[in-house]
Amino acid sequence: QVQLVESGGGLVQAGGSLRLSCAASGGTFSRYTMAWFRQAPGKEREFVAAMSRSGGSTYYADSVKGRFTISRDNAKNTVYLQMNSLKPEDTAVYYCAAGLRGCSGYGCYSRYAYEYWGQGTQVTVSS
Repeated sequence: QVQLVESGGGLVQAGGSLRLSCAASGGTFSRYTMAWFRQAPGKEREFVAAMSRSGGSTYYADSVKGRFTISRDNAKNTVYLQMNSLKPEDTAVYYCAAGLRGCSGYGCYSRYAYEYWGQGTQVTVSS
C-alpha cells in the first residue's frame, strides 16, 4: 500500500506559478499511474492531470492544458505538477492520487481509476 504526501501549495497572485510535489512511500512507485485532482469549495473533485507508469503518456483537463505540466521521477518516488499562468479559478485543494490497476485515455480522468490518495495541499490564487 502506498502513502502519498503533497507539498508546495500556497498563496500566489494571478499569473504566477507554483510547483506541487507528491512523495510516495510504501509501494513500488513505478507500478502506479499517478494523477492530480482538485476540489474547490462546494464543488466536486475534478481531474487535473495524469501520467502513465513510465511517463510516456500524459493526460490533462481542458481547463489546465497548456498551463500545467505533470512529471514524475521514479528514482525519487515523486510526481510533480508545475502550474503556470495561474487563475483565481484554479483555487482549490489539490490531491495526489495513485492507481495500480492502470488506465488509458479517458479512463485516467476518473477518480475511480485511483486507489490511493494524499491529504491534499491548498492552492489559493488571488486576483
